[in-house]
Amino acid sequence: MAGRPGYLTLPIFSVLAAIGYVYYTAVFVAVPRWLGLSTAAGVANAAAFTALAAACLATYAVAVRRDPGRVPPGFVPDVEDAEGAVHEIKRKGGDLRYCQKCCHYKPPRAHHCRVCKRCVLKMDHHCIWINNCVGHENYKIFLVFVLYAVVASFYALILIIGSVLHSVPKDEQSGSDSARTSIIICGVILSPLALALAVLLGWHIYLIIQNKTTIEYHEGVRAMWLAEKGGDLYHHPYDLGVYENLISVLGPNIFCWLCPVSNTVGNGLRYCTSYDIPISTPPM
Repeated sequence: MAGRPGYLTLPIFSVLAAIGYVYYTAVFVAVPRWLGLSTAAGVANAAAFTALAAACLATYAVAVRRDPGRVPPGFVPDVEDAEGAVHEIKRKGGDLRYCQKCCHYKPPRAHHCRVCKRCVLKMDHHCIWINNCVGHENYKIFLVFVLYAVVASFYALILIIGSVLHSVPKDEQSGSDSARTSIIICGVILSPLALALAVLLGWHIYLIIQNKTTIEYHEGVRAMWLAEKGGDLYHHPYDLGVYENLISVLGPNIFCWLCPVSNTVGNGLRYCTSYDIPISTPPM
């Protein structure tokens, strides 16, 4: 039971502990040593980092608790609808994709998660750090959390480096050794963490621009190889162009792209493809 979605696990406690330790070191150790909490610059930086840390905690909590998307009971694809969605089929046999474990058909882009023990709409991957799948309903929130975490990590590194380079007054209290130790430990934690989060953010930005999930990327590599082997060209069917791809994940309101709310387009059962006729195109 402890590993199922919605339950607190050791990786989740580790993330919360890391956020708390970095926040304490940045605001109560680095800022006082460099700028001082009694100065306008010190108060401004402490307030800015506090707001950023709060945004990280809020988006992380939503990513942990938000259901990534469930397949409705009794879902059956409407194969007789001429204007309906493009139905995905199995590689072998050409039948509609059916989950033997959940005993229902799979909507487009849905996959079965062995950890969650159910199918997830537009599944990207299962993340142990949130003890949840990243799917249709929480992908944007997960992305925004990673973005805030990257900004907070580099911000904290700047504060730590500034406090190290700052010349400490000679009359400083005897607690300087413990403060220096905290800064060193925090710097050792943040350096690889900031790099890893930046790579993760860049990877998902790359996926969003092409309107792919991590699973679809790996499937596309094989599909591209098979297409080239047969002398054809492979095109990802859900790639609608950069702007439309961004809207499909982040929502139609650009001012809400960085908000911790899920306003993705659609219900996760049908997705526009490059084969669909645009609404603005008049019928022939």
